[in-house]
Amino acid sequence: MTAVLFNTLDASAPGMLVVDLDGTLLRSDLLHESFWSAFGRDWRSPFLSVAALARGRAYLKRHLAAASAVDTATLPYDVKVIAFVEAWRESGGKTALVTASDRDFAEAISRHLGIFDEVHGSDGKLNLKGDHKGQFLANRFGSKGFAYMGDAKADLPVWERAAKAITVNATAALRREAESVCENVEHLVTDTKSVRSYINALRPHQWLKNVLVFLPMLAAHQLDSQTFLLSLLAFVCFNLVASSVYVLNDLLDLAADRAHPHKKNRPFASGSIPIAHGTWMAAGLLSLGGLLAISISLSFLLVMVAYYLLTTAYSLYLKRKIVIDICVLAGLYTTRIIVGGVATGIPLSVWLLAFSVFFFLSLAAVKRQTELIDSADRGCLKASRRGYHVDDLPIISMIAIGSGYVSVLVMMLYVNSPAVVELYAHPEALWGVCAVLLYWITRAVMVAHRGHMHDDPVVYAAKDRISQMCLLIILGFVLGGALA
Repeated sequence: MTAVLFNTLDASAPGMLVVDLDGTLLRSDLLHESFWSAFGRDWRSPFLSVAALARGRAYLKRHLAAASAVDTATLPYDVKVIAFVEAWRESGGKTALVTASDRDFAEAISRHLGIFDEVHGSDGKLNLKGDHKGQFLANRFGSKGFAYMGDAKADLPVWERAAKAITVNATAALRREAESVCENVEHLVTDTKSVRSYINALRPHQWLKNVLVFLPMLAAHQLDSQTFLLSLLAFVCFNLVASSVYVLNDLLDLAADRAHPHKKNRPFASGSIPIAHGTWMAAGLLSLGGLLAISISLSFLLVMVAYYLLTTAYSLYLKRKIVIDICVLAGLYTTRIIVGGVATGIPLSVWLLAFSVFFFLSLAAVKRQTELIDSADRGCLKASRRGYHVDDLPIISMIAIGSGYVSVLVMMLYVNSPAVVELYAHPEALWGVCAVLLYWITRAVMVAHRGHMHDDPVVYAAKDRISQMCLLIILGFVLGGALA
């Protein structure tokens, strides 16, 4: 790669290469990075940021730099841009990092990369962007005394004063504008945007959990078309709102995801989707989900609002509180069943709710068990942004298997209840369901104990062949009990 980059330099190339940070050297934007980092640390941060913005954009950047905890070592850098800068230095040129982001961030990044001769950034008073940056560089290096590498329309005033313009992943329109203001232009393409990244950010594989909204309809054997349509609308609505929550959670967990061996490849953590797009995605999905919820019923809308508020509280605060976090997770799973009941108007039995709470408490504990085992394997004594320590593993495992067994006990008591006789011609067949659940729960805890569980037990169950077989066997027992 370096050899190719050397070919882009000619004898007339200026000695100073000035590199922009956001969107150029970095596949992200530090203003958004610092905002979400600060928000994740303190829920009051958005309100404090509005107050800081009243004193100017540069002051806002300085405020967020102080309020956030952005790890510059794990940020998504553009390796091809870094290689270009290194090639420039190797050819005898000098380099400077000049950015509209706060100077403290710029200096930390420069220390981490070690490829810049000097660093400049916004200082809390001057927002070093657009014409301000162009004038600053002209005064420091002379007009036409530097090459400038950038990626946005705001860089046009800088390219106008530069001897050479280097665009990074610019649109066709921006390339034409750069060529109109600078005679010597080079276009560098280091990445291509993919629709798949945006789809992955919605986590469609997680929508599998939302099929729980159909459970009230199935449990009550109310299989008419109107009930199915209402359940389907509730399913779509829940998918939209849940994806909005997933996007929000990813934005709040950027630092933790980047420190994780698997989660670092998520779209926002890896920089494959701009964080600014994530903000609009979260708001847009929530708005669509809200409109659909209103079309179903007011009570359904209220339940969805409660779900969203609880998940937001979980993302911002509750997930760092031991025991409370797994109880909330169990509650969020059970909410899907409640949503299905509210949408269709089917009353939920105490048996179904009791089984759901204990069964999903078991899954939530398995999820934490998996995270702690992963932390132990990586030599960490504490799960990232969680309240648990590796020494808590035996207790978490006991919660997982104990609550799972209690859910099976509830199922056994249900099999002997009068309600079953009304719904099933052969209720004794449901004992087979209890046996399979007992096996599956025990096996899931064992798999997690050995470090082979997916980050999400539901996703694991969907992909695991034995889990799929268990589901088919359960369906067979249910059908066998229902058929006369």
